[in-house]
Amino acid sequence: MALFVRQDENRSELQQRLATELQDRARKKAEEAELPDGVTDSQYIKGTKEGSSLLWLWVVIGILVVAVAIFIIIKTAK
Repeated sequence: MALFVRQDENRSELQQRLATELQDRARKKAEEAELPDGVTDSQYIKGTKEGSSLLWLWVVIGILVVAVAIFIIIKTAK
């Protein structure tokens, strides 16, 4: 703490004003900064849909692919 006091004593008036101004700017910037709370605040998500209208078709195709793969593995294992 004494070290900081000694540094303040050696500062010129211009250095003191600059230090005070920079501290004020840092405080204001810290107060104004609001972090987004998730994806809904992001700009890249604006105008997009949550899911496709053909999502059910892709799910069925995926299930069929997995079923065929399992069937092939079972038949070749014998």
